[in-house]
Amino acid sequence: MRPSPHHARSARGLLGALLTSLVSLAALLTTAPAAQADTTICQQFGSTTIQGRYVVQNNRWGTNDTQCIAVGDSGFRITQADGSVPTNGAPKSYPSVYNGCHYTNCSPGTGLPAQLRGISSAPTGISFGYVGNAVYDAAYDIWLDPTPRTDGVNRTEIMIWFNKVGPVQPVGSQVGSATVAGRDWQVWSGNNGSNDVLSFVAPSSIAAWNFDVMDFVRQAVARGLAQDSWYLTSVQAGFEPWSNGAGLAVNSFSSAVNLGSSGGDPGTPGGSTACKVTYATNVWQGGFTADVTVANTGSSPVSGWKLAFALPSGQQITGAWNANLSPSSGTVTASNVAHNGVIAAGGQVSFGFQGTSSGAFAKPSGFSLNGTSCTTV
Repeated sequence: MRPSPHHARSARGLLGALLTSLVSLAALLTTAPAAQADTTICQQFGSTTIQGRYVVQNNRWGTNDTQCIAVGDSGFRITQADGSVPTNGAPKSYPSVYNGCHYTNCSPGTGLPAQLRGISSAPTGISFGYVGNAVYDAAYDIWLDPTPRTDGVNRTEIMIWFNKVGPVQPVGSQVGSATVAGRDWQVWSGNNGSNDVLSFVAPSSIAAWNFDVMDFVRQAVARGLAQDSWYLTSVQAGFEPWSNGAGLAVNSFSSAVNLGSSGGDPGTPGGSTACKVTYATNVWQGGFTADVTVANTGSSPVSGWKLAFALPSGQQITGAWNANLSPSSGTVTASNVAHNGVIAAGGQVSFGFQGTSSGAFAKPSGFSLNGTSCTTV
């Protein structure tokens, strides 16, 4: 039976619509960008760039066994990590992503090296993916040197351990604890034979975090392991595996370095970087008070100040006036209160605190104002 003219037109219209849809779909498939495949790197020191601004490196420096990483748009994943090394020694590699310069390989468009006194902030973010069938640490590295070097080993390495699995520990020994960037850390200090290492170990695993690199740099300055005239040469995030490691991943990484500062902090370009701290104490058996005067001997005002210093072992703060102090022991940061937030050029502010002490009494060995080392009286 032949279809009626109405049904024939309907069939032809349906067929035409279907053909139009197929043509449109074919055009879409032709013009849509193909998903970018991961780049696999197995070369010992092989590297590539991501996002046009960061370098990802395989960095297999401590073993001859094969290690491969798959690099995507936002990070990398370890796909093969053969062999193992003793846990009482160095790890077998440090696959990582970085901003800055590492053995003459500088990331595209980086602002590093940059002098510490000229950096107002260095915001960064990292997201890790962990596995349980390996021995490793997940570490964020900050490298500092007296010179703006782009090759070789720097003088001081700051390590932030976000996680560790297995019987491994940082270089040196634990020297106390500290609160940095709003988190509590175990603090380790030592030397690996090539450079000083200051490590901050999280008491529990951190999967992702955004923070300011300069908060940790100020810790190194306050502890005498760097000076404000030194340079930040690179920041890196990755893993140090001792055994296995396949599946470990950096899911995302970001890093920026902001030069200059608002409010005329010490270290702003065109300003002065000089400060002086007077630390006077009254000591008795089991306790003490400290009166601290911070003088801005530079040519620019300081708006919003933080004075960092390390209390000697056995001392603990029990009360304070004219400043907020945190934590109560270890590396302490004193920050301004509402009525004394500005230190005029040539001016000064004073604050004090009371504490308990045990053993032989000693004064802090160094002070830094907003990351700038101060002379001490």
